[in-house]
Amino acid sequence: MATADREKEREVTWELSEHIGVIGKDPKGWTRELNRVAWNGGPVKYDIRSWDEAHEKMSKGITLTKEEITAMRDMLSGLVFEQN
Repeated sequence: MATADREKEREVTWELSEHIGVIGKDPKGWTRELNRVAWNGGPVKYDIRSWDEAHEKMSKGITLTKEEITAMRDMLSGLVFEQN
């Protein structure tokens, strides 16, 4: 397979369906966000990752189904944070 064909196969597409909120910001201006995103024409899922200001570039992240983010919400609601 030619190099151009392999690169085209690895091309990732996304559609940002809903911006839910910013979790944090790094010194370079990228923001870690919770969004709903459809990757490669698939179903919309919850997504946590860092984005540049224009939402053209992103870091590696984690994509969660409704069931997975619900389980995470339930786990987080039961956390007890230590005081520093």
